[in-house]
Amino acid sequence: MAYRKTPAELRRLSTAKERLVGCATAVVAEVGWSQASVTAVADAAGIAAGSVYQHFPSKAALAVEVFRRAAGREVEVLGEVLHSPGDPVERLGRGVEVFARRALENRGLAYALLAAPAEPAVGAERLAYRRRYRALFADVVREGVADGVLPAQNGEITAAALTGAIGEVLVDPLGAPDGRAVEDLLAELVAMALRCAGAAPAG
Repeated sequence: MAYRKTPAELRRLSTAKERLVGCATAVVAEVGWSQASVTAVADAAGIAAGSVYQHFPSKAALAVEVFRRAAGREVEVLGEVLHSPGDPVERLGRGVEVFARRALENRGLAYALLAAPAEPAVGAERLAYRRRYRALFADVVREGVADGVLPAQNGEITAAALTGAIGEVLVDPLGAPDGRAVEDLLAELVAMALRCAGAAPAG
């Protein structure tokens, strides 16, 4: 008869895995994907490197889990803003601001999610999550067009342009902060996004 883990053992393993992912996320935020070795993560978690493989078959699998959880949270927050009640143009601007502000408040992790060199498995996840961001922006752009507050346009194309532009604007401040005031950067980024979607100038 095959051995089956007890509920207590399963809880212990789950707790240990959660701690490991949390430590790995902190390491990635500090040193990036390339330097976040299994040994570095194990040291941060206070365990032997071999113990990491009790939870993940490879460094790539651990990295993918870190990326999915961190990026998934950002998609969730952006979705909450963009799908909230109210004017689509206001929600679009607020979504861009919230996304960018969260990135600038956690620069190391945001840079890792958006642009830091990574192994192919993480790169594939990055592309998948870009599609999720685009889908959220496309929804609100289409809603704005339907409501008559944005000009007729292909929401998917506008959303792709927005996703790419937001990431490009943030890359330098995240990777090498230049001291520029965060509020000024956010205001410029939101204004750019609204222009891209064709929103009427405020006032």
